[in-house]
Amino acid sequence: MTNGPGAGIPAVSTAILAMSRHLEVRDVLKTIVASARELLDAEYAALGVPDDHGGFAQFVVDGVSAEQWKAIGPLPRQHGILAAMLHNATPERLADVRADPRFGGWPSAHPDMSDFLGLPVADGDEILGALFLANKRCPKEDGRCGFTEEDERLLGILAQHAAIALTNARLYERSRELTIAGERARLAHELHDAVAQKLFSLRLTAQAATALVDRDPARAKDELHQVTALAAEAADELRAAVIELGPAALDEDGLVATLRSQAQVLDRAHCARVTFAAHSVRALPAAQEEALLRVAQEALHNALRHSGAELVEVTLTRNGQGALLRIADDGCGFDPGAVRRAGRHLGLVSMRDRASGVGGKLTVESEPGKGTTVEMEVPGG
Repeated sequence: MTNGPGAGIPAVSTAILAMSRHLEVRDVLKTIVASARELLDAEYAALGVPDDHGGFAQFVVDGVSAEQWKAIGPLPRQHGILAAMLHNATPERLADVRADPRFGGWPSAHPDMSDFLGLPVADGDEILGALFLANKRCPKEDGRCGFTEEDERLLGILAQHAAIALTNARLYERSRELTIAGERARLAHELHDAVAQKLFSLRLTAQAATALVDRDPARAKDELHQVTALAAEAADELRAAVIELGPAALDEDGLVATLRSQAQVLDRAHCARVTFAAHSVRALPAAQEEALLRVAQEALHNALRHSGAELVEVTLTRNGQGALLRIADDGCGFDPGAVRRAGRHLGLVSMRDRASGVGGKLTVESEPGKGTTVEMEVPGG
């Protein structure tokens, strides 16, 4: 790959656009590294984000297989060339990194590297990470570095935009954490109400049984049976509360398992029947799965709290490279136009924003007495 003045800037532009498509920090890091390696036609690329203890909180590589990376061992420490870029914020372009006096060696399974280009990724005075490239695919003459001044300039442009993308991704994840905290508070309130109602019924039934023990033992026995049933239901709802308020399982379990679990929890906690089915769903980009989960939660909240539905059906199906989420209830329905005119949104604005934010589309069909269907399509990745 030749990076002349005419070829370099369009390639940088393509790399910047690729970075801007992602919101998750890990996805942004991977895209930065892959874009840098492709841009400068290097054999290896890496990006390290430092922690506060002399190591790296995250270290992403490109050009090294998963098997090689596993054999290399633990993440590197901040020393040698890595430390120089993190602490001094200066670029490093070397003909042979192994000949540099700061070079401290690498694990036996580490691939061999010679020419080297590294730049800090900085936001103002804060160094967010360091971007490294090694082994440019080109002839090396007279022991000179394969990476040129033009390469360094192009990588500098990329690093500046990488800092913006990484900062935006961090802000997005912080915003998502706050959103999750808000969701947990809302769920806590809902589940508190559901369990409180059950316990109130339990107390009244126990009082009735106490009053009937002497004058009508048979009826008192029936009431005590009801107490047993209500206590079992309250225990189920308390278990549901623990599950519902536990950490989000999306990252660990995936969208299908998380939606199935939520449907089961809500089915136990409400009078309405809540079902879930998935058909041939493939893994989606993290941001799209997050948006689908949040829209499903909002639509389920509306159906269970406002519609009086007896049945709420959640389905997730493959749709080309993406997916289609559908939440349908047999509740009272509503006039979407009247809702908009009255300034009530039932979370529709939030759901549409979530859908459009990941390149998706949200549709809502409803009319009084006919139930409500919410559908969200996402394109996949």
